[in-house]
Amino acid sequence: MSAEPSSSAVTSGPAGRLKLTGVDVRRFPWIRPLAGDYAYNFTRVEGLYAGNPLEADAWREAVRRAQRQPRDRARLVDLLAAQQEHRHAPAEARAAAARLGDPATVAVVTGQQAGVFGGPMYTLLKAITALQLARRTAEKQNVPAVAIFWVEAEDHDWDEVRSCTVLDAEFQPRTVTLADLEGAGELPVAKLQLDARVEQTIQELEAALQKSEFTDGVIASMRAAWNPGRGLACAFATWIETLLGPHGLVVFESADPAAKPLAADVFARELSTPGRTAALAAEAGEALASRGHAPQVTSQPDSVSLFSLDPIRRSIRRQGDQLVVGDETHTREDLARKAIERPAAFSPNVLLRPIVQDTLFPTICYVAGPSELAYLGQLRGVYEQFGVPMPLMFPRATATLLDSGATRFLGKYGFPFEDLRTPDESALNRLLEAQLPASVEQSLRDAETQIHEAMTRVVAALPSLDPTLEGAAKTTLGKMEHELRSLHGKVIHAAKKRDETLRRQFTRAQAQAFPHGHPQERTLAVVYFLNKYGPGIVDLLLEELPIDLGHHWLITL
Repeated sequence: MSAEPSSSAVTSGPAGRLKLTGVDVRRFPWIRPLAGDYAYNFTRVEGLYAGNPLEADAWREAVRRAQRQPRDRARLVDLLAAQQEHRHAPAEARAAAARLGDPATVAVVTGQQAGVFGGPMYTLLKAITALQLARRTAEKQNVPAVAIFWVEAEDHDWDEVRSCTVLDAEFQPRTVTLADLEGAGELPVAKLQLDARVEQTIQELEAALQKSEFTDGVIASMRAAWNPGRGLACAFATWIETLLGPHGLVVFESADPAAKPLAADVFARELSTPGRTAALAAEAGEALASRGHAPQVTSQPDSVSLFSLDPIRRSIRRQGDQLVVGDETHTREDLARKAIERPAAFSPNVLLRPIVQDTLFPTICYVAGPSELAYLGQLRGVYEQFGVPMPLMFPRATATLLDSGATRFLGKYGFPFEDLRTPDESALNRLLEAQLPASVEQSLRDAETQIHEAMTRVVAALPSLDPTLEGAAKTTLGKMEHELRSLHGKVIHAAKKRDETLRRQFTRAQAQAFPHGHPQERTLAVVYFLNKYGPGIVDLLLEELPIDLGHHWLITL
């Protein structure tokens, strides 16, 4: 396939309910170039990953590796069943989890931090991609396949998860923020409990949302999941399970202390060979850089890829032959023994988490975001170090949902979608200039040319009379050009006043596509789309959203 960006493709879902325009991701400066190489030039990154997800043989080999790897499936199924019982999971999700007890069953895994009120839209896109791939695997590989959503909640970065953003009735971004919970910023998110103030935040969310026929149901689902006394991570897990559990999504709370014994050997090995994981990732990072892609993770030489959770999360670092946790010094043997005896006292960092994940689950594929795809390209040697099969990596679906008015605006004026990202009015000014009568714009350009040519001749002639006048002439030229630019600005301002409709169309499309200047899927919360389009949007995306690599989908609803 050519490495040159392809033109957009317009298609529709099988029932024609979605209008879809596919745009090559290489057009977008905010998407890592790695995503383009991964989709269109896999040979440039070959060797860093387990295989090319576009090749059928790679899937067959991934299934074989996952099925052959020994793991305690019975214990895993019991663990999942206990979590699901606690959350009152839908029957379809429970049945899917039970299938993991079958040695033939494989898993497609994705995950995300436990964000307040469900997090941004890409959370849903990740889960939908995983569900679609699990269905595709079951059909094409003729094996039982389950989609897993890994809830990450052992980070203590409170600011990353405490807020969600929606558009109000005027298409203005409104951010709703949960009040600081006890221990916020110090304890892992999984240890934070919602208090009575969550009700006030839900009321703020309701006030921010444009009222629709779906608002009451959406707010009721928020209250059902996020209620006082419940852990923040459990609230997130409950909500996404309610949304996608009926489609068979298995939600896993990774911070569950009962899950840690399944990863105890991984923790112990990391502590017995401290620094080896970081060194292998650094070597792969150099290989990634040699291919023109910056490494996502740069570890310190003395870093250990585990945190201590006893009681707060603290880093572990190597100091000679000793390991240091806070102010405490331990031998490798002592901490490795503790990891076996008390695995709940440890948590993997970003480099070790995938190893833990694929030790627990028979993972054949991980659905990754752009940043994840980068650091996962640094882990092939780490997987080999721990004797865990590396799964395929599949970039999540990426999309922007627009109403018909925004789509008509883009089509009518041939306006590039990515130009909506411009945070100031420069893109709007260019559009308005293009709408000016040709005679006005040509007259301004002619005046600029003629003034510049005439004054250039004056500047050239004056030194023969008095050399000191050359500077004054240049200054005069600058003032004249400045005044002409000022006049041009006034013309644009007059055009803006004349065509307020165009201005409103631009502003509305920009607010939907790039709220606060950031891509929609990374900014607007899932709850915004559920409120606007109803719960049926989930079924629609699950059935009709393409998950082709290398395309961003503009969806008209």
